[in-house]
Amino acid sequence: MHSSKSANSQTRKYLKGFWISFIALTVMIALFFIAVAFGIFGKMPSFEELENPKSNLATEIISCDGKLLGKYYIENRSNTPFQELSPNVINALIATEDARFEKHSGIDAIAIFRVVWGMATGMSKGGGSTITQQLAKNLFPRKQDRSLVETALIKFKEWITAIKLERNYSKDEILAMYLNTVDFGSQSYGIKSAAKTFYNKEPGQLNVEEAATLIGTLKAPTWFSPVRNPVRALERRNTVMHQMMKYDYISESEFDSLKIIPIDMKKFRLQDHTTGIATYFREYIRTVLSEWCSQHPKEDGTPYNLYRDGLKVYTTINYKMQEYAEQAVSEYLGKELQPSFFKHWKGIPNAPFAFEETSAKKEIENLMISAMRRSDRYYRAKTEGKSDARILEEFRIPVKMKVFSWRGEIDTVMTPMDSIRYYKYFLQSGMMSMDPHTGQVKAYVGGIDYRFFQYDHVKFSKRQVGSTFKPFLYTLAMQEGESPCSLYPNVQPIIDLGDGEVWAPENASDERRGEQVTLKWALANSNNWVSGQLIRKYAPKAVVALAHKMGVTSDIPVVYSIALGSCDLSLYEMVGAMSIYANKGVYIEPSFITRIEDKNGNILQSFTAKSQEAISEETAYLMIQLMKGVVDAGTSIRLRYKYGLDNPIAGKTGTTQNQSDGWFMGITPDLVSGVWVGCEDRAAHFRTIALGQGANMALPIWGIYMQKIYADPTLKYTKRDFDVPLKPLSVDFDCGTDNNATPSKGNRKKQPIDPDEF
Repeated sequence: MHSSKSANSQTRKYLKGFWISFIALTVMIALFFIAVAFGIFGKMPSFEELENPKSNLATEIISCDGKLLGKYYIENRSNTPFQELSPNVINALIATEDARFEKHSGIDAIAIFRVVWGMATGMSKGGGSTITQQLAKNLFPRKQDRSLVETALIKFKEWITAIKLERNYSKDEILAMYLNTVDFGSQSYGIKSAAKTFYNKEPGQLNVEEAATLIGTLKAPTWFSPVRNPVRALERRNTVMHQMMKYDYISESEFDSLKIIPIDMKKFRLQDHTTGIATYFREYIRTVLSEWCSQHPKEDGTPYNLYRDGLKVYTTINYKMQEYAEQAVSEYLGKELQPSFFKHWKGIPNAPFAFEETSAKKEIENLMISAMRRSDRYYRAKTEGKSDARILEEFRIPVKMKVFSWRGEIDTVMTPMDSIRYYKYFLQSGMMSMDPHTGQVKAYVGGIDYRFFQYDHVKFSKRQVGSTFKPFLYTLAMQEGESPCSLYPNVQPIIDLGDGEVWAPENASDERRGEQVTLKWALANSNNWVSGQLIRKYAPKAVVALAHKMGVTSDIPVVYSIALGSCDLSLYEMVGAMSIYANKGVYIEPSFITRIEDKNGNILQSFTAKSQEAISEETAYLMIQLMKGVVDAGTSIRLRYKYGLDNPIAGKTGTTQNQSDGWFMGITPDLVSGVWVGCEDRAAHFRTIALGQGANMALPIWGIYMQKIYADPTLKYTKRDFDVPLKPLSVDFDCGTDNNATPSKGNRKKQPIDPDEF
């Protein structure tokens, strides 16, 4: 009996000890987790940090029709909400990474037991981290030399953070957060960047095999990269799809048909600032936004960071119109004009430079040395302390390089100096297209390929404008009371400049020499003699003043030769000024950005274009009639017979000295576009006016572009005529036949013109 009581007492003692130990251990574990949660063993992320993890978010540049043009980033990362994700991506992720995702609360006890059992038996079958835990890992810094204790503490922190995430977010939100933070390789952070980089798609457009490929890379982005290691990537993709079949996201028959499809990387393109659409535009906007960020602080007082703060910049660019503009440049230059230029110079000494034979060698040498000193390679060598002589020697040593061609980049071996000479052969181009009523720029092509030619020929390049300047002169004449039908003798003016110098412009044609011609005919045929008479009559100073009033900001020399376009202006300035005619005399400054938002969609600033009245509505309309004549019966008539554009168009071609620059300005009621074409160096050009005139160099790009615009009904550009002023016109612009034209009532000053003056 005593023995039985003693045994019971001993049992109770053991049980009491067990429960005390169990409770103590439980309390200790609970206290430990509480201590971890309260940051005793290191800082834990706050709820705000869980909601807004400090990841580098790329600034997105967005077109006016809501499409992504490009990004500025340190990490190419953009956030995507769950509703914009393809179910295929979600299914692939859950099937591969966390099949019990919908059943656990952040920590999967079954998975952890499976890992422990696998370690004990040597039969490991997958990891124990849930998707929520993997997301939590992104909130803690990683160190390579962590101790075992540090590793254990971080694991506990991850568990607690995972539980917090599960309590504060829905399963859908956790999936989206995870997919927005993971690295897919190839400079793509987050599913949105990965979909764009690998497939040029939005995340919601990914099909099963594309989604499986991307989710497969998460295990090891480089090892399973479909670009670097396509064989391994294919095996990994099929493993992911097998998991999807295992958990009934796809059927066995779907798996069998999908697993034999090869991985297609034809649309793969690294998303950096040198690739994609509107590259020159994005680079220009980057400089504008950098200035904006420096002047606009956040709530904490620090300025916005263009590369980290996830701004959304909504631009005026229309994605389709930008595509059409880039296509027009590449189709004409790449397929027609550049081959013509090569053929034109084939076998000609000193090509492609039109120097006098006696001075050609020296001129070309100076030009090449100057180009060398502007190169990045030269700059890098100078920063290394090398002398010019040493650098020149290195520029004559062959090296491996990639060079531009219209058929794609070429891997080759040549000296850097030879590559400079090679690039001198290429015709460059700039194109800008804008809405004349809002000032919004719809297309912006600064060059032929930003990867190889980074100089912007829209905003920064200033070239001689040739006859595209004549509308300023004719505008002044209309403003001073002339009409399109005013008559002038087609004879050469000789203007005394003083000190025994005279200015006597030449004409490219003898057509109607000595006859009385209308201003409409003179502008249509780009007649230099009539332009010379007009600038003598109204004075260069008045023309310069009007050009500045019409939006030109560059300095213009007050000389008579500006009547023929001897000044250097940018394409940006010219398009802005020409838009006045379609906007009833009102100048609207070309604009590029409509608004800037922060990463949460809050509007930081909205933008409206500046405007001012430059000329009267009547003067603008008269100029439209004058410039219609250029297209209907003048230097731009090929728009009618070659490009089939039968709608009302006002335009002006421009050809400069020695055919170095070709221009075309095209005006329709709702769209004004300008094109410039020429070589980097003015010494390189066509040797004949037939090939080098603006009607052959620049006009075709405008024609191809407008064909594409009118063929796309979604853009809603009609072929309507220009609006007639509500107030009755005080002049006639219907000149009848030029031979029978008489000074109209519009020539209000009725100043007699004496041919002997000229």
